[in-house]
Amino acid sequence: MKAVIPAAGLGTRFLPYTKAQPKEMLPVLDKPAIQYVVEEAVESGCREILIVTGRGKRAIEDHFDRNVELEGYLRRREKLKELEQMLSVGNLANIMYIRQKEPLGLGHAVSYAEQYVGKEPFAVLLGDDICIDKDPCTKQLISVFEKRNATVLAVQEVPRSKISSYGIVTGSKIGENLYKVDEIVEKPSPSRTKSNLATIGRYVFLPEIFEKLGKAVPGVGGEIQLTDAIRSLLASEEVLAVHFKGRRYDIGDKLSWLSANIELAVQRPELKGPLTAMLKDLLHGN
Repeated sequence: MKAVIPAAGLGTRFLPYTKAQPKEMLPVLDKPAIQYVVEEAVESGCREILIVTGRGKRAIEDHFDRNVELEGYLRRREKLKELEQMLSVGNLANIMYIRQKEPLGLGHAVSYAEQYVGKEPFAVLLGDDICIDKDPCTKQLISVFEKRNATVLAVQEVPRSKISSYGIVTGSKIGENLYKVDEIVEKPSPSRTKSNLATIGRYVFLPEIFEKLGKAVPGVGGEIQLTDAIRSLLASEEVLAVHFKGRRYDIGDKLSWLSANIELAVQRPELKGPLTAMLKDLLHGN
């Protein structure tokens, strides 16, 4: 299955850093955020990846490209571990790029993938969401798709105070962590919905989604919303939602970005002890 990674957003929540740097290139420990997303796609069986970029996103392409000069420097200095890391990034997958010329919304960005994926099903992973679980989130969606041949979304519960920031799903439970979607609404007010199941930036689509995107009219924020296209699917086909039980970090949010750094750091033996000690000192005012 091919994967599509929309990475054309402006990243306004992380200004001024994102004035000249893509938010997807925010460092999470020693890797940019989007590398975790690409690795998840690869671990889920997707070796053909299209990244939808925008103006000022050239750093993403450079990161996944070869850097012959740096490789030569590391080889001459016998920094073989660092050299291996460099080479592995360039060999993760067959990555192609297309530029979204205007920031007209997530749905508009996904529509750019139509010629790339053709008539095949495909996965979509948002470039600024990191999902952590023993089984990759996208792999869980693909597993459901292979059994049901239907559009599959990943969802998580969010506090009611956050409902207006997400696409919210209402549905009936049909299995362990699996829902049949009855309704999906983009960024509703808490008073408009009883559900708190939010889409979290992982999807598997049939190619029929492109027809719906082509007919979509600008919605919330004057943008072509992917949520609106998914809602139009409900009249003609089954749409499913997987309740993702792992942890998801929105790298465009400062606190979530910090949390991702801390969680991934404590998983490394060489960092866990010193980091824990430092946090204890900070919390006790030392």
